[in-house]
Amino acid sequence: MAEGRMTDSGQTRRVSRLTVVVTATDGIRVLSPAGEIDYATGDKLRDALDVTGTARPRIVVDMRQVTFMDSVGVNLLIAAYRAVTQADGWIRIAAPSEAVLRVLQIVGADDLIACRPTLREALAFRSLSRFRPGCHLPD
Repeated sequence: MAEGRMTDSGQTRRVSRLTVVVTATDGIRVLSPAGEIDYATGDKLRDALDVTGTARPRIVVDMRQVTFMDSVGVNLLIAAYRAVTQADGWIRIAAPSEAVLRVLQIVGADDLIACRPTLREALAFRSLSRFRPGCHLPD
């Protein structure tokens, strides 16, 4: 009779590679994702971006700790942009890394969603009329 034993199949449970901290500053929801935004982790960001039942939502996504973002992240940001603007609000991106900015530029999302080099600058503008879309980062 064979003795029963467990073997390691090489598949280990994957630890989440994304955290999203949600805070508020002057009534603006600030999302601070850290890690990788992709198919396996996108639900965390999707949940944090949800504006269901929020009147005139204002969101800044501080991207400085995002190390990787694929099309899932881009699609989440665009979907959030649509939902937020439909609710008469706005969304901005702060401090994207070069890699994240490049992804946004390739698909043209930087022409849709306003972004700034720092969280402070993204929070500073109160009037959307003075804040045009695009990533306005220093060279």
